[in-house]
Amino acid sequence: MYLNTHSYYSLRYGTIKPADLLLYAKEMGIDCMALTDINTTSACLDFVRLAPEYGIRPIAGVDFRNGAQQQFILLAKNNEGFMNINSYLSSFLHSEEKIPERAQNLADVITIYPFASFKGEQLSENEFLGVRKEDLNRLKFSPWRHKQEKLVVLQTVSFLNKKGFNTHRLLRAIDNNTLLSKLLPSQQGSETDMLISEAVITEAFREFPILLRNTRTLLQACSIYFDFSKEIPNNQNSYTQNQALDFRLLKKLTYAGLPYRYKRPGERVWIRIEKELEIIREKGFVSYFLINWKILKYARSKGYFYVGRGSGANSVVAYLLRITDVDPIELDLYFERFINLYRKNPPDFDIDFSWKDRDDITQFIFRRFKNTCLLTVYNTFKYKASVRELGKVFGLPKEEIDTLSKGEYQYNALDRLSQLVLQYGKLIEGFPNYLGIHAGGILISEKPIHYYTATFMPPKGFPTTQFDMVVAEDIGLYKFDILSQRGLGKIKDAVAVVEYNHPRLPPIDIHDIRRFKQDKRIKHLLRNAKAIGCFYVESPAMRMLLKKLQVDDYLGLVAASSVIRPGVAKSGMMREYILRYRFPEKRKEAHPVMLNIMPETYGVMVYQEDVIKVAHYFGGLTLGEADMLRRGMSGKFRSREEFLKVKERFFENCRNSGKPETLTAEIWRQTESFAGYAFAKGHSASYAVESYQSLFLKAYYPLEYMVATLNNGGGFYSIELYVHEARMHGATILAPCVNRSRAEVTIQKRDIYLGFGFLHALEAKTIQRLLQNRNKGGAYTSLDDFLDRVAISMEQITILIKINAFRFTQRNKRELLWEAHMKINKVSFEENVQTLFKTERINYSTPKLPNSSMEDAFDEMELLGFPLCNPFNLLAEPSCSRIRAAHLPNLVGRLVTIEGYLVATKRTATSGKKMMYFGTFLDRDGDFIDTVHFPPVAAKYRFRGKGIYAITGKVMEEFECISIEVTKMERLPIIEDPRYRDKLLKVNPVKNFNRRIRTKTTDVNSNES
Repeated sequence: MYLNTHSYYSLRYGTIKPADLLLYAKEMGIDCMALTDINTTSACLDFVRLAPEYGIRPIAGVDFRNGAQQQFILLAKNNEGFMNINSYLSSFLHSEEKIPERAQNLADVITIYPFASFKGEQLSENEFLGVRKEDLNRLKFSPWRHKQEKLVVLQTVSFLNKKGFNTHRLLRAIDNNTLLSKLLPSQQGSETDMLISEAVITEAFREFPILLRNTRTLLQACSIYFDFSKEIPNNQNSYTQNQALDFRLLKKLTYAGLPYRYKRPGERVWIRIEKELEIIREKGFVSYFLINWKILKYARSKGYFYVGRGSGANSVVAYLLRITDVDPIELDLYFERFINLYRKNPPDFDIDFSWKDRDDITQFIFRRFKNTCLLTVYNTFKYKASVRELGKVFGLPKEEIDTLSKGEYQYNALDRLSQLVLQYGKLIEGFPNYLGIHAGGILISEKPIHYYTATFMPPKGFPTTQFDMVVAEDIGLYKFDILSQRGLGKIKDAVAVVEYNHPRLPPIDIHDIRRFKQDKRIKHLLRNAKAIGCFYVESPAMRMLLKKLQVDDYLGLVAASSVIRPGVAKSGMMREYILRYRFPEKRKEAHPVMLNIMPETYGVMVYQEDVIKVAHYFGGLTLGEADMLRRGMSGKFRSREEFLKVKERFFENCRNSGKPETLTAEIWRQTESFAGYAFAKGHSASYAVESYQSLFLKAYYPLEYMVATLNNGGGFYSIELYVHEARMHGATILAPCVNRSRAEVTIQKRDIYLGFGFLHALEAKTIQRLLQNRNKGGAYTSLDDFLDRVAISMEQITILIKINAFRFTQRNKRELLWEAHMKINKVSFEENVQTLFKTERINYSTPKLPNSSMEDAFDEMELLGFPLCNPFNLLAEPSCSRIRAAHLPNLVGRLVTIEGYLVATKRTATSGKKMMYFGTFLDRDGDFIDTVHFPPVAAKYRFRGKGIYAITGKVMEEFECISIEVTKMERLPIIEDPRYRDKLLKVNPVKNFNRRIRTKTTDVNSNES
């Protein structure tokens, strides 16, 4: 009886979770149901997977609608019909065309039109009219009463109860961006669209038993089946169209890669290769490896930098195919983390490309492989955002909405409307809101992708699934992760910048990692945490960890890359690892079993592999169970029931082997608390390789590396800090110049010119015209020359003048601004057209309008976001404290007051759920100050945005790492903006210049025209 059922994947319409829908259906004794979400098949596969657990036979279909207006319902008779529905729906989602009144005739598909709005007179064999209870009186007087063989029962299900209907109306108001009171009936469903029992439906249609029989017959004609065992992957199963040939090719490529990777491969390498190849073949992952190899072969042919990471980095075959640059033999990477006979899914290969190169890689994949699409993510309603949306729907004032979303209220003191906003905000929290694109997931399937899902076309221009990675894995479709990061762009660009700034130097081999590992300068940077701008090792937390560990070698950095992850710190093992790393005598405190399992990390769990090792060797689980445990802890495993069974087996095995319950509970606590956040060792090793590349460039070419960092959007910190870092390494930082700058940052020896692209509100077309005319006609000689050659508006020329881009004229910028204002109206805003005779410009005498360096600083803050001078020079009062960061090691335990320029903050919660902060500041000399703000202080002395703060607190030291435990903090005032100190200049400096000029007696024809 249930041909038209919606879950909450009918976005901003349905209100029922698929599992809840099945649960309520089971309780009502329903044994068959069709899921027909509106214009989506997002939930279909999950519905098909779950339904048998509730004793329900699933049917898949789609409710095709324009907005809330139902056009028709399509039901799949079988899997082929489901594919046809997906293809048909995709055609509308790709083109954004309106859905027609009549559906296309599709093979193995049943079409149902709503009786109330159907205008036709004939129906084909697979077409029916769906009659609602509300339509029965009308049916009695309709010609269709004589054609009841084409009629079926249409009981739409969008919600479970009255509260669900209210939620539905709120979602519809959000979707239509309207007040709830103004929501039209045509924009919402009917209050009767609820899940009701079959007995109630039968009673309603007792006068029309044929419709009941037709509906049951139609349901019996439909079935759908997918294999969720994942025994055989559904990815493209052959690279060469022949699986035997695939394996021969993989073997050939693997051995062909030996000379590049190993000068003298030992027995361990040969044994490992044979073992891996055999398991890869047995598990059906050969084409998965070859496809990754092909993608990266193309990348190398284009000169693209990339990093291969993930569990696949534990594979020597991947290393020999150049999918990764991590030697699993050298690092003794745990083979079973990469792959084992119990593992049904292939290893993860996360391939990072420069953000500039990834789109081309994606296009290549879509060109090269037939059944390809991007993977979606479900963007859900977040609580605070939901409260804001609902506040608008209920018509609350902005002030009240802000109060509710910030949580600054007493619930019992709120009026009823505000309480409803909070109640329904909690109710829709987690509902899917819209479909986005996975950060890098790409599917390449053996069957057409529409066999599994419909696709939509986001702005990126590539077909994208309507289900996420979890559903994809359920069906045996494993993603290829093609990711982008700016770190690789920085490395690639830095090498190019070094080449043009030091043309006589030999080319840099940025892949010479073996040499980098022994480099003394790099060791110095690591030991002293001087790694600002370097990939993964520049954040305040990593900087402090490196100081505490005093790491200066590759293996130490690999461990640090995983130790820094939240789970290790949460388990309390970060501090324990530091102690055992720094003080060998502490290693004796490790439990012998744990020390034996993880000797390299002194018995401390640091990597994801350690979960498998502990579960296998300590907890007595099989490798398959251990991997299931790891996946369950990381949140990637679907069945909590299976996970809990494995957990029980872990404790049971420990009891049976005589391990103390307290020890077992502690080991489990450590394992569970960090497993979801830990890195695989190969993943950390891949990151460390990229860190070494960036550290090399920072050690030998710091200015060029900072230029590349700025041109790739910075990193952990703001652009301002990287400008500061370049200055600390001896660079002269210069504002953009119309004759020397480009859109990006450029360097000439030690002079760094900021790019035009860094100027807020300077338009791309202005930059393009400026550069094109300069390239064509040479350097600009004056403001007049510039205005003659570049079509520009007053607003745009003002930006260039205020940032001092015409300083080569050696004229005051206020005078230039006045002159531009007088002349700009005579310049066409269209492209300049060359004429036979050059128009002679009128010269104006300009008043003497000096400006100060302080005014320049405020112009820079307005246009760049930061001043190019030392920000301490802008303090309203002279500095009170002479203490600098360099003095703090000699002041441990003492209460001090120091001034710092805020760089970064990190908010975190204590075990008691109270907010505390970590702060990062720069002192007057440009050195870092690290602060800790515990909850009472954090609540009393808040961060109040960018600026200079007077920080009072106790100097603390831990493992030679200095920080200040703050007791008091206040932001210091800066000078009044000198540009507006004169009241005459407050409104508009240029207009006020004109006022001043008009007071002079001048010739109207010459100076005041």
